[in-house]
Amino acid sequence: MSVFYGLYSAMLVGATPILLAAIGGAFTYYAGIFNIAMEGMMLVGAFCAVLGSFFLHSWILGIVCSIAGALVMAGIFVLFAVRLHTDEFLTGIALNLFAVGLTTFLLRDIFHVKGAFTDPRIVAIPAVTVPFLGQIPVVGRLVSGYNAIIYVALAVTVVAAYVIFRTSFGLRLRAAGYNAACLNSSGVQTPAIRVWSLMLCAICCGLAGAYLSLGSVRLFAENMSAGRGWISLAAVILVSGNPWGVGIISLLFGFFDGLTVFLQGSAIPTQFTAMIPYVATLVSLYFYSVRKRKA
Repeated sequence: MSVFYGLYSAMLVGATPILLAAIGGAFTYYAGIFNIAMEGMMLVGAFCAVLGSFFLHSWILGIVCSIAGALVMAGIFVLFAVRLHTDEFLTGIALNLFAVGLTTFLLRDIFHVKGAFTDPRIVAIPAVTVPFLGQIPVVGRLVSGYNAIIYVALAVTVVAAYVIFRTSFGLRLRAAGYNAACLNSSGVQTPAIRVWSLMLCAICCGLAGAYLSLGSVRLFAENMSAGRGWISLAAVILVSGNPWGVGIISLLFGFFDGLTVFLQGSAIPTQFTAMIPYVATLVSLYFYSVRKRKA
């Protein structure tokens, strides 16, 4: 039973940053933006979270700094891709490379370390005990005692599904991607909707970055996003941006990510176990492409 709880906990830990970034990607997906800059937003958010938590001595301010850093990255994307109409794919690639270089440089310039920075003064995001439910023998271990951002991710998924499918903003968001000319003719400017979608995506990626550096661990390492932004993009593509589908796919990838932890003590080389989430992504995309060709 302890193995089950351990794998379940590892699944939630692995799924949370992917889920948050993918929910943000769902907003840009419906707005008609191919946003591959989520990796860079998440990485900058993770660094800014540690920066804020370390110097301001507060995990809440660390999250605020994380969101602010991701919003700056989104602002650059808006400037080039939305305002100047540069290629979205090339802009996203450039931002991801910029994020790696910027965080590596600032890590060495501010903290004077290479590779990773950790310090007891970094305030981590706390775990949350759910009242009443936490006292139930089996259910309590499944729903209580996890990091606060995990519960935020669940709430964000529900709110995103409501906003996208049940509000006027969601209708305009989907119209921006499906028929921008029709939206413009109704008096709503498509670029404004796309800017809002990128801002919402940045907030979600900032939360994902804060969870990486202040939630699951309490440090910042170079390139610690480790392709999670790309996996989030794959999750969005696989379910066509549906927030509920994104949640299921994120849990699936989180399961494979957690599985690597349990297999590290086996005879299988760690290099192969670390490949499992990415191999699962490639397999999923393969079956998705096969299904699209048959449709």
